[in-house]
Amino acid sequence: MPRVFDNITPRDIKLWGNHTVKLGHELPKREDLFSDESLAKIIESIDPRDLDITTMGDDVSTWGHVDRAGQPGSKVLDAVRGGRVWINLIAVEKADPRFAALLEQMYAELEATMPGFKTFKRKMCMLISSPTARVFYHFDVPGQSLWQIRGRKRIWIYPNTEPFLPPTQVENVVRSLAMEDLPYEPWYDEYAEVYDLEPGQMLHWGLNGPHRVQNLDDFSISLTTEHWSSEIRRSYAMHYGNGILRNVAHWTPRSRSLDGPAFWAKAGLTAAWRKSGMQKKQGYKRVLSYKIDPDAPLGVVPLDDKDKITVTL
Repeated sequence: MPRVFDNITPRDIKLWGNHTVKLGHELPKREDLFSDESLAKIIESIDPRDLDITTMGDDVSTWGHVDRAGQPGSKVLDAVRGGRVWINLIAVEKADPRFAALLEQMYAELEATMPGFKTFKRKMCMLISSPTARVFYHFDVPGQSLWQIRGRKRIWIYPNTEPFLPPTQVENVVRSLAMEDLPYEPWYDEYAEVYDLEPGQMLHWGLNGPHRVQNLDDFSISLTTEHWSSEIRRSYAMHYGNGILRNVAHWTPRSRSLDGPAFWAKAGLTAAWRKSGMQKKQGYKRVLSYKIDPDAPLGVVPLDDKDKITVTL
């Protein structure tokens, strides 16, 4: 099997995990994985709960989830090409063993190159999106990378500190009380790192780094990968413990340390709270308020209220 990465330099190794790193990869050459025929088959066969189709306007308040409406995968791709549609094929490694093997190879090469980089709970998603599609300002809890396969993207990555990333928002997300979306101000862009991704390039950025994405007038295929490590698990426990202290005990946490007595007390509190079942994970629901229509100007049409579909995740 051909290698994933074409070159990882000593500088990349030193920056990895703490700063944004752009690397080259060979995935666009694997045409069997990313051909239109392959994409259409995955769209048709993936668990409907793992098929998240969205459409968006010009701001975060004008977007909605879309029903495939029984359309064949090829017609869904037509709607993406001519409309404003973003498809997230979630955990695609579960739907196709070829992507499970690719995910394993990606991390095997990284861990063989990066001293001390050991991961678990890995996941891969495939993004299929229209030339004018975008992803609004948000952050991710696990370690995150974006891999460009076809088309081009521009991504803005912001500091993972206040005011760009409010600690209370992170706490609520790790405790499953909120989604990953964040409030955004246009002046945040003055502090962003901006990258244009071409096919064969990937980005990995610091943990929880807020970001937003805009396609650059091309039909786009990308992958995202996420992972956990011992350090990320500690960060999760710290934020979870701080959230309990803030929202349940009504005490404002003073530390975000990942070591020492205060951290271990929070880690114990997190474990006990989760084990007790006192806070059940929120059951998110996806309301499908549009349906795919390749002939519509945006590739979708709105559904009447009586025809909307609720999917429990």
